[in-house]
Amino acid sequence: MKMLRFRSPSISSLAQEVRCTVRLLDDSEIACSIQRDTKGQFLLDHVCNHYSLLEKDYFGIRYVDPEKQRHWLDPSKPVVKQMKCQQPYTMCFRVKFYPQEPIKIKEELTRYLLYLQLKRDVYHGRLLCPFADAAYLGACIVQAELGDYDPEEHPADYISDFKLFPKQSLKLERKIMEIHQNELRGQCPALAELNLLQRAYTLDTYGVDPHPCKDFTGSTAFLGFTARGFVVFQGNKRIHLLKWADVSKFKFEGKTFYVIGVQREKKLVLTFHTSTPAACKHLWKCAVENQAFYKCAKSSQIKTVSSSSIFFKGSRFRYSGRVAKEVIEASSKIQREPPVVYRSQFGQSRSFTSLSHKQLIMNMEPLLPALSSSRENRDSSADNDGMLAVINTRPAWTSAVRGLSALKDSVHLSPLKPSFTPEEAEMEERENHVQDRREDEAANRMRVDEERRQILVDHEDEACSALTISDTAYSPCASMVPTPVEESQGGLDLLFQSPARLLKELHADPDMQLELQAEREREVAREVFGQSLCSPSSGRQQMQACLRSAARLVVMATGLLVILLPLLLVLLESDLDISFLHDIRQTPEFEQFHYEYYCPLRRWFLCKLELMTEQLWGD
Repeated sequence: MKMLRFRSPSISSLAQEVRCTVRLLDDSEIACSIQRDTKGQFLLDHVCNHYSLLEKDYFGIRYVDPEKQRHWLDPSKPVVKQMKCQQPYTMCFRVKFYPQEPIKIKEELTRYLLYLQLKRDVYHGRLLCPFADAAYLGACIVQAELGDYDPEEHPADYISDFKLFPKQSLKLERKIMEIHQNELRGQCPALAELNLLQRAYTLDTYGVDPHPCKDFTGSTAFLGFTARGFVVFQGNKRIHLLKWADVSKFKFEGKTFYVIGVQREKKLVLTFHTSTPAACKHLWKCAVENQAFYKCAKSSQIKTVSSSSIFFKGSRFRYSGRVAKEVIEASSKIQREPPVVYRSQFGQSRSFTSLSHKQLIMNMEPLLPALSSSRENRDSSADNDGMLAVINTRPAWTSAVRGLSALKDSVHLSPLKPSFTPEEAEMEERENHVQDRREDEAANRMRVDEERRQILVDHEDEACSALTISDTAYSPCASMVPTPVEESQGGLDLLFQSPARLLKELHADPDMQLELQAEREREVAREVFGQSLCSPSSGRQQMQACLRSAARLVVMATGLLVILLPLLLVLLESDLDISFLHDIRQTPEFEQFHYEYYCPLRRWFLCKLELMTEQLWGD
């Protein structure tokens, strides 16, 4: 792992270095030391230089704060001021803006990185797709990582070693094997990845980074932003699609997010509620950035956006990068030789489960590839010796497994054996007998599992309601915290859990319930008011309402005059030496008012006051 130090001209901060670790899309890591005033753009450029990536406007760096709230690293601000967690900082390199047409991407390297991101989206359930598309995407992934099917090298259930989808059925695996063995034969990894991109961008959830929230009725919804516009999902259906041309403004207040647009020539206001104000602000920033990236024709057209109205102070934000059209134009002008693409090998990806432990292994050589099946209940009662027997009965996929098998054989076949006493020899014979019996039991369990698997396949063929990807609700398992954090920070377990727990907490929030109730009451009041306006017998009521409004306006104006005019006169007749008061005093109109009206009125008031005082003292 190479270390890089970013130097800045600030002499006072030379000794204040901060360590950062950035996880890449293939789960490898790069580390660097930055200064406290280093901006996010330097860190992003460092990662892109590591890849030799030129089309870098589609990508960004994401991090998670101690409250498990995700953020995109702002390139224009210092890294240290944005990070609220303890050092060393851990961040992730991810696709921030999905290209509208992947075929327009110029370089194979950029397409490969987008392929890795889409593979993660499929694995975490963010890319929702029907059964046929899911099988095709899975076959493209297998073709890109394994190549052509070889019956001598690949066993009958080789797809089970891949963990491609959150819910991966046997029927889906058989369909993936059929497409991989027939339709995709002969395709190189680059072509298989391009086919996956071409199929993925036609799906409704392509490019959707789901934000969980609730609408005004309290129903759970997922908001997202794509190249087409703003989308809302409930269950497994898209219930709203506002194109960028129809979106007027995004704003937020506290935990409430507003989308203001036009639909069918009528003004449309959509209201959603998030779990925390930080989540709502992050949603608003993502909305502003995606609208600027996909809607604007030039970066010079991007304006600073405020989160609230002009009378109240709110958050201000501006997207500072290039827009989609400028990125495509810049890509078409690239003239260099295509860089070499270093693809991750089989077993090094996070798409595979590990037998040793269920955590992500970053920046390490694979010691053991994924040999367990995708069924979680398979071989759950096998002990360590039984597990070794299973490993020895399966074919060797990589050199790591071959090395492990060779190491095991060398242990048993080593000619260097020490001398034993009769008691030790008898004990060794008993241990060998126990080990042989355990191996026989493991082999019997394997045969029983194969028979059960065949029965499950037969039942799945007979079932008329087989589970498909499109039948499940849109519930991405990693949408809450898509960026993995260190195990010591407590965020690793959230990667593999369903958002049901977080949604229950959202339902149980009393503040959220009060806001939803108030929103319902306002909606009912608006509906009642609209119905009253549409009724034919409401003409007199409308006239009376207009008269009352005019009367209130007149009363308010009169009250302001009654209060402000005496105040202005007192200021003018006072001894305050202010420039604008002095200018008013020099005007002929004020002098006439002073001598003809103010002075006589003052003398009369003083005389009355003296008379009243004499009467009081006389009594």
